[in-house]
Amino acid sequence: MQASPLDALHDVLPPSEVSWWPLSPVAWAALISTLLLIGLICRLLYTAHCHKQAKKQAINQSQLHQNDPQALHILLKRLAKHYYGTLATTQSQNKWASILSQLSGQTFNEQELNSLYAPVPNEHLAKKLSVAIRTFKLKEKVNV
Repeated sequence: MQASPLDALHDVLPPSEVSWWPLSPVAWAALISTLLLIGLICRLLYTAHCHKQAKKQAINQSQLHQNDPQALHILLKRLAKHYYGTLATTQSQNKWASILSQLSGQTFNEQELNSLYAPVPNEHLAKKLSVAIRTFKLKEKVNV
């Protein structure tokens, strides 16, 4: 009887497993780039959250002053000053009305804004200002 040819391979040992540590340079690069990308996304989300915080606070304040058009107008001025600077809010009444119309999507005119100082509050203007606060645009280009 002949011997099996596989018996001659008895002394051949299989190679040992390759260790996963230390990582290869490509693995380090992929890990570092992934961590940087996650950090960048978190930072962008955080800055967007902080950027919108003033508008959220103004919306909450507007719910407290739903029937007071002067308080709502002050909230709109504060929003415009926060997002677009002092120059946007210190314009003439006509220019402020056009800026407010551009930023809110509502139409405002000088007579409506002058009626804020009338002895009788205007209910329609209060609703319009409340909607303007909710639809206030944060990233609109304003030529002042």
